[in-house]
Amino acid sequence: MSATAAVDYNAMDDDAFRAEARAFFESEYPENLRFLPRRLTWAESKPWWMALSKKGWLAPNWPVEHGGMGLEPGKLIIYWEETERAGIGRMPDQGVTMVGPTLIRFGNEAQRAKYLPKILSGENVWCQGYSEPNAGSDLASLRTEAVLDGEHYVINGSKIWTSMAHHATNIYVLVRTDKQVKQQRGISFLLVDMKTPGITFRTIRNIAGHEEFCQVFFDNVRTHKDNLVGKLNEGWTIAKGLLTFERLNIGSPRRPLQAFEQLDTLARAQKLFDDPGFVDRYTQLKMDLNDLGSLYQRYVDKARRGEALGPDISMLKVFAMDTYQKLAELLLEAGAEYGAYADEITLADEKIDLMAQFYTSRPGTIYGGSNEIQRNILSKYVLQLPG
Repeated sequence: MSATAAVDYNAMDDDAFRAEARAFFESEYPENLRFLPRRLTWAESKPWWMALSKKGWLAPNWPVEHGGMGLEPGKLIIYWEETERAGIGRMPDQGVTMVGPTLIRFGNEAQRAKYLPKILSGENVWCQGYSEPNAGSDLASLRTEAVLDGEHYVINGSKIWTSMAHHATNIYVLVRTDKQVKQQRGISFLLVDMKTPGITFRTIRNIAGHEEFCQVFFDNVRTHKDNLVGKLNEGWTIAKGLLTFERLNIGSPRRPLQAFEQLDTLARAQKLFDDPGFVDRYTQLKMDLNDLGSLYQRYVDKARRGEALGPDISMLKVFAMDTYQKLAELLLEAGAEYGAYADEITLADEKIDLMAQFYTSRPGTIYGGSNEIQRNILSKYVLQLPG
């Protein structure tokens, strides 16, 4: 563990911690990797991964005793906000954000001893095996199956939209282990080495031309029964906890704000504030962005107090992604002929990639649970409307 990891950051004043995080990110993160319109590959992100690991800042959400920063929710949110402000690219970070916290909370000592140090060292790079061709937002209907055979679970099925699977050494998988019970009760959480015989994958090129996703196939793939996390058939409990906190992160106003800042720059360069129609749409979206910031802060404050984030957090995800898409669409319209450029343009001495925001915003209403599913959650569990 790095010596700096033993610092009690939670005892620091929020402003002081924010200043330290901002200074570190701005001085140490590579300039050429800021605000990229895609995820980083493992080769690109490894030097930054190791720099964070050396400082003890790789796993801000892990307890200090496991090599993390031990940040309380309020400080963790500041950490996230400052990474977004600095334009730090998304690494293949499932090991830090998902696997580590899962093993710390639900795993056993042997699993923690085996996997946590390898995440921090970069030896293990994880991807998430959740969605399937016919089980995306309705994840509980998944069909990938695992059957116990002696000392091993045998897995058959496939996962899709598996981010950066082609750069991963390991995958955590939700599998069906009991078909006779309620869907959510028959799911388990398994850890699998990507080099295991029977695993194959194909990359999926997204609309922007980047290969960030894969479909992963499991053909009689064997993983030892010791790789079951938590109890058999209770993997849904683990999955729900991870998805709830993920929605707070997805609901951050930072990405919509970046699009709005680009829209403001473009509007001034194109003299669009002389157009009353544009001003009307611009003003509406500015007010939406302010409301989004207030809503996000409400959930940030709940997290800081250590309160559980209930099903109403689905409202944050819906509002954030809807607002982001509207901003990206207006950005393209305001760009006129420049809106068709699939590259950076220079306006008002600033470089802007108009299409990048559009491409990035499109899947936002799908990942993390589609907005349609989130509205159903709000309808059923918050408004308690009849089904």
